[in-house]
Amino acid sequence: MYYFGEGTSKDKDLLGGKGANLHEMVTLGLPIPTGFTISCNTCVQYNKLGKKWPEALKQQVLQGISRLQQVSGKRFGDASAPLLVSVRSGAKQSMPGMMDTVLNLGLNETIVQAMAKQKNERFAYDSYRRFIMMFGDVVMNIKREKFEEIMDHLKEKKGVKFDSELNAADLKSLIQPMLVLFKKECGRDFPTDPVQQLEASINAVFDSWENPRARVYRDLHDIPHDSGTAVNVQEMVFGNMGDDCATGVAFTRDPSTGENVTLGEYLPNAQGEDVVAGIRTPFKIAEMKKAFPECAKQLYAIFDRLEKHYKDMQDIEFTIERQKLFILQTRSGKRTAVAAVKMAVEMAKEGLIDVKTAVMRVEPKQLDALLHSALSPDAVKKTKAIAKGLPASPGAAVGRIRFTADAAVAAKARGEKAILVRLETSPEDITGMIAAEGILTARGGMTSHAAVVARGMNVCCVAGCSDITVKEHDGVMIVKGGKTYKEGDWITLDGSTGSVYDGQLPVVDPVLGGEFEELLKMADSVSRLVVMANADTPKDAGIARKFGAKGVGLCRTEHMFFNPQRILNVRQMILAEDLKSRQAALDKLLVFQREDFVGILGEMAGLPVVIRLLDPPLHEFLPQEDKEQQQLADLAGITLAQVKAKCASLHEFNPMLGFRGVRLGIVYPEINAMQVQAIFEASLELLKQGKKPLPFIEVPLVGKVAEFTMIKEMIEKLAVSTGAKGKVNYKVGTMIEVPRAALTADEFASEAEFMSFGTNDLTQMTCGFSRDDSASFLKAYVQKGIYPKDPFESIDQTGVGKLMQVCINLARTKNEHMDFGICGEHGGDPASIAFCHRIGLDNVSCSPFRVPIARLAAGQAALTYGQRIITTAIVSSKL
Repeated sequence: MYYFGEGTSKDKDLLGGKGANLHEMVTLGLPIPTGFTISCNTCVQYNKLGKKWPEALKQQVLQGISRLQQVSGKRFGDASAPLLVSVRSGAKQSMPGMMDTVLNLGLNETIVQAMAKQKNERFAYDSYRRFIMMFGDVVMNIKREKFEEIMDHLKEKKGVKFDSELNAADLKSLIQPMLVLFKKECGRDFPTDPVQQLEASINAVFDSWENPRARVYRDLHDIPHDSGTAVNVQEMVFGNMGDDCATGVAFTRDPSTGENVTLGEYLPNAQGEDVVAGIRTPFKIAEMKKAFPECAKQLYAIFDRLEKHYKDMQDIEFTIERQKLFILQTRSGKRTAVAAVKMAVEMAKEGLIDVKTAVMRVEPKQLDALLHSALSPDAVKKTKAIAKGLPASPGAAVGRIRFTADAAVAAKARGEKAILVRLETSPEDITGMIAAEGILTARGGMTSHAAVVARGMNVCCVAGCSDITVKEHDGVMIVKGGKTYKEGDWITLDGSTGSVYDGQLPVVDPVLGGEFEELLKMADSVSRLVVMANADTPKDAGIARKFGAKGVGLCRTEHMFFNPQRILNVRQMILAEDLKSRQAALDKLLVFQREDFVGILGEMAGLPVVIRLLDPPLHEFLPQEDKEQQQLADLAGITLAQVKAKCASLHEFNPMLGFRGVRLGIVYPEINAMQVQAIFEASLELLKQGKKPLPFIEVPLVGKVAEFTMIKEMIEKLAVSTGAKGKVNYKVGTMIEVPRAALTADEFASEAEFMSFGTNDLTQMTCGFSRDDSASFLKAYVQKGIYPKDPFESIDQTGVGKLMQVCINLARTKNEHMDFGICGEHGGDPASIAFCHRIGLDNVSCSPFRVPIARLAAGQAALTYGQRIITTAIVSSKL
């Protein structure tokens, strides 16, 4: 247990983010209600001990309460000067709304009656009913809706809409029904001893670390499950004592756009949960200058001081009690991808942070949101919005209305797009928020639960849409004007403007520039890894170059064959019974291949293009349905039975171990020869046009160097026969997908000019998994901790990764300058990119739309691990 002020912001591992910042602000002399922090380690011990406190904890907690009593002049359980506290969670990394909080702790019947006489009767009973509801919900797991039903019944009877419209007598009348409900649900009376209340609430916060929504959130944001949460016990200050009180949340910069303007909301005569839950629509923080001029002046000065101190945008919670300001929390605010990029670049220009910090400030995966589609401006101009809310998290979302988290999850499982429509979201909705394309709420503001969590996940969100009435139990949404929408109806959200549209609006590709490109150039300036792209068409190559790719790291030639006309020629080639017939079909394909290579090499003129020769097994090109097989038989002039026989003979039960890749080129050299001829002829054509093609010809699936040299000899002969030798700047290399190739890389290093890891196939062969297993047992493996992540999403560093390092070390014993790369979707995974940097790869390649992510991740890897290549000595001197 640590008293506020004993730690600093550097102690987040020990005190959690919230606690560490409270300690820091105390040392800064800011107005912080006194309190103490129970460490994150204690939560870990609590769980290890079977949900029991470590031996010294109770004594330390009582010492903490004693200290609070001395500082505040109030006493726990004393009706004449009662000490009330809040009990709040606070993990190392911010998890807004995912864990539990208990406010107003220390109240009982005797104390509330005394408070009603001494201070403000309405405030006393409002605080007590809040405590009963929160303690019942958080500590005793009574559904909050059951308490809400008691309140709703009273509001309906009184003809009022908001809790704030209930008077002191109304609130007092709620207490007994709520206490009766508590006893009915729990089988015992509501606890009256503040120490017992405190112990139970601390346990509830510890337990909330393992609640389902918290685990889902940690999985989503790659937060470790073993670090635990701290608990902050803090003297209560009250924003619900009357009209000279308030509570609010503010961001020192706009978390949606990144603009350098303070954005926030407050509610007079309220407690903090009211703002976050969106129970009432709050006022803009700028309006505080009229209602609370002195507090507003002090608050804005604190905003400026905290942002400069932490050198980042801050999310600040505050309370005003009787015109006196208190700061309850500060943390680095959750922000959209747009805002993250803009803030990082602008703060660097302002001199608040340096370039290195700016590069590290943005999560690479956040950029994904900037690379997705937005609503078509033309369609927006022609379409009238059916409703307008707050632009809580930008982007576009098109989907069918779903009124519950479970319905959104089920829709995604069916492959459907969902818009989660709620009166207001709660932490229990996290799974549905993840599954949904977008989120629409009728209540809440820019700092509501829906808004904060959606921004953190980069999910489109329109919040506080008062133009809609949501009746979740009836499964309907009614818009202003009377039109009713049912579950399953299509709507479109524009999270950048807060507009809601009927039906499905078209979307367009994003236009990037400005701060986005500035940030990536900052990353490039410190990167060692070169980022390339996987591109199979001229269009893909053009997109990749626009996003800053320095070449094509993988061009999969088989993807060029699936055009309806080309596939017929491929099938004729496969069905051919002799070389002459096969060559005739290949001659037709040559024309198409040459055209493709002119386009791709031309788009990437001056940059390398790694072209992989035909890789998949031939049966993948053959039709599986009777109708298509009959059409092929008619075209080839053979019987349906012959086509079926050919399909059966070529079918691979395990294509990974079958007749594919280099094996096709060795048995049918004319196939690879056609492709190589097309590459050289396309390159010569581009040279005539004054362009500089750089083809890197890649031989796939090699396991023995003899396979590679056989294909390499054929390539060299064609270079001479086509006239490319001496004119076209080409290289010949290989793809490392077979473990045997990795283990004999020193043999390949004497022959190959470059090597590229095909980590998808290398993972399959090394681990004995199929990519299809990701949908079956691999998910369970990750959940059980056998693998930290799906090895097809992020490189298995201790297995496949070790094999990669063996390969690199062996190859560079023969050729210290061997060029190594990686292709496939691992090339767009930030964790995999960092690993590739560490083991000394030269380049990574990923899909075009992940190039910006890879560029930023490559820069961060260099800043994190330095430019030095780490070559762990895992290869013996004999090898």
